[in-house]
Amino acid sequence: METKQKGLSAGQLTMMALGSVIGGSFFLGSSVAIHAAGPSIILSYILAGVLVYLILYALSEMTVADPTVGSFSNFAARELGPGFGFVVGWLYWTGTILSMSSEATAITILLREWFPHLSIAVFGSFLIVGVTLVNLLGADKFGKIVSGLSGVKIFAIIFFILTAIVLIAGFLPGARAVGVGELARESFMPGGIKGIFGSMLLVVFAYAGFEIIGLAASEAKNPRDTIPKAIRYTVFSLVGLYILYAAALLPLIPTAALNETISPMVASLDRWGIGWAGSALNLVLISASLSAMLAAIFGLGRMIRSLVDEGHAPLVLKDKKDVPYRGILFSGLAMLLGLGFGLLFPRVYLVLISTSGFTLIFTYAVIMASHIRFRKRSGCPPEGICQVKGFPYTSYLALVSLIVVLLSMPLIPGQGTGLVAGLVMIVLFTGIYFVTNRRLGTKTKTAARQGVQQKPAFLTEFSEELTPNQEDNEEK
Repeated sequence: METKQKGLSAGQLTMMALGSVIGGSFFLGSSVAIHAAGPSIILSYILAGVLVYLILYALSEMTVADPTVGSFSNFAARELGPGFGFVVGWLYWTGTILSMSSEATAITILLREWFPHLSIAVFGSFLIVGVTLVNLLGADKFGKIVSGLSGVKIFAIIFFILTAIVLIAGFLPGARAVGVGELARESFMPGGIKGIFGSMLLVVFAYAGFEIIGLAASEAKNPRDTIPKAIRYTVFSLVGLYILYAAALLPLIPTAALNETISPMVASLDRWGIGWAGSALNLVLISASLSAMLAAIFGLGRMIRSLVDEGHAPLVLKDKKDVPYRGILFSGLAMLLGLGFGLLFPRVYLVLISTSGFTLIFTYAVIMASHIRFRKRSGCPPEGICQVKGFPYTSYLALVSLIVVLLSMPLIPGQGTGLVAGLVMIVLFTGIYFVTNRRLGTKTKTAARQGVQQKPAFLTEFSEELTPNQEDNEEK
């Protein structure tokens, strides 16, 4: 009798990726991108889809060769140096914390439609505590919960597309067909090439979250087969959904009427007299943000574990159990702090998501740089599994494109602040790395002169001061 292999399947990984990707940033943030690019947003989604394809398969090549916990942080440390691993790991973690804190705020604001006196501070905190505790259940139970929530919002997008087709074709009794609608009154590229470049950060950010496939690789069934399959499912699902979504939306509403305070789906359907759509899609948006938070904390807990293993985080966060309880709880606590920060600046939504977008796109650039070094050093992964076609040209094209996206951020008002905040974080984490590295390097040299063997590790000096008897306690 065959024993069933434990671990996440390709389907569960895909649904987790979709759960992390399609969050409030897609339902609300896409308004800003569509407003900037106009109908050419379809071109932006296609270009971003090509970038995602290249990034995911680059990540897949490295992950299949070494399905390690932490994924791109470890790859960056190995291929580009430990400093890159430290900076990209903590930058990704911080950016995701900011993004998910804004999701908690968004859920509470949306619930105020039915509960107008609901406190953002109280309910937002309750929400963060709840999703943190759910993540402590373990990968199998968690995967089923996220898969269910992901299914709800994917169904909602498909429902919107079908409803839009009914309106466009005039299938409703007594209703005239919308036809090309607003497309007949808009130029394809109202903001010019500047509009496309300016929209790219938010469009790429709409795809952000797929990297959880790499973070969860160590908990997948047969990673060599499961990871590439999950990537194929994720890429084609996302690109297809986004293009159909934009094509169905554009005839229904002028792109100039969109902004980040309302979902484009709600605004477009309300405009055509489908009044119940607002409440129905409000529920979907809540489930979208909730599943994004669940999937994000899952990935963040594994990232903390990876940073501890690499010596880039305090040992007080070290956890030898299958579920990284300490990393999850630490990330949940940080989200509470992020929620408090957001409450100090209630109108900072665009700045928050653009700062988060910067950190994630910087991470993707580091993934591509790591992949280029990986292929030059090792060639194809074991058994010749080379998935990135046209290497090295396509990898360099993706890397340069990501840099151009970051430099184009100031083209949309509000994103310039996100660019500055992201650069400040890079400088901050780089400074922390070099300061702690220098201190620990000096300590290691002193120990070597005294005949004591000591493995250098960054930030462990601070953690040892906090937990001097941790190893003794673990042995007991």
